[in-house]
Amino acid sequence: MALGTLFFGSYEHSLDAKGRLILPARLRGPFATGGYLTPHTERCLGLFPADAFGEEIAMRRAQAAGDAAARNEVRDWSAAVFEAEIDKQGRMAVPAHLRAYAGLETEVLVVGMIDRVELWSPSAWAAKHATTERGAS
Repeated sequence: MALGTLFFGSYEHSLDAKGRLILPARLRGPFATGGYLTPHTERCLGLFPADAFGEEIAMRRAQAAGDAAARNEVRDWSAAVFEAEIDKQGRMAVPAHLRAYAGLETEVLVVGMIDRVELWSPSAWAAKHATTERGAS
């Protein structure tokens, strides 16, 4: 099995006053020509390189074929997608509508999630883990 680009690890970063995030150096390579920042599951943001984004698009197309409600969900998702550019300092703008969706204020947890990078509010990340731990008890 050939492996494409893979993302692992977690990193604590901050948004600057202009709503930009410095992407960790270890994760930047696949985004040299940009990426796609999207609303993702569990109120985080997904940052996809172009090759993985193609797979996400295919999954969304299949979802939209289901029914009108599914198509509306895909429309809303598609309207919120942001084509991200990474500047020479490794900074990426995170638009206000996506910061609001994920509850990103100042601190951001950047998490490698195999085929994408996820951006989490530290409080949402902690709450998700607290719920998971309670469910395992």
